[in-house]
Amino acid sequence: MHITIKYFASIRESMGTASEAVTTHATTLAALRDELVARGGPAAEVLSRERPVRVALNQTMAEESAALVEGAEVAFFPPVTGG
Repeated sequence: MHITIKYFASIRESMGTASEAVTTHATTLAALRDELVARGGPAAEVLSRERPVRVALNQTMAEESAALVEGAEVAFFPPVTGG
């Protein structure tokens, strides 16, 4: 399936891009994250399971168990802190 991935804040900086269109076999957000980590490079570090990452599906914050659908927009965010 074809989806769009957006990266924000420090994740965007590490990935070197704000967004990308990808073809994936993943059926959930968790599986997509694992696919991206398996690509190696910056994604392996910034999206690793050791790092807290928030994810949105079609502009709504979601659990990683959420199902992907054709044409979905997925966004990855680092944890947000305020002061």
